[in-house]
Amino acid sequence: MDKYVCTACGYVYDPAVGDPDSGVKPGTPFKDLPEDWVCPVCGVPKSQFEKKE
Repeated sequence: MDKYVCTACGYVYDPAVGDPDSGVKPGTPFKDLPEDWVCPVCGVPKSQFEKKE
C-alpha cells in the first residue's frame, strides 16, 4: 500500500501502521481515511497529502 506525506510538516501516513490515536486501524489505505481526517502532527486536511514516491 502507498504511503502519503503531509506537504506541510513531512508526516508520513503509513497504511500498515494506520493512525491509532485517531481511531484509524492498521491496514487502512489512505483513500479509505475519513474525509474529516487531519494530519495528527500539524492538523492540515487530507487534501494536503501527496503520494510518497
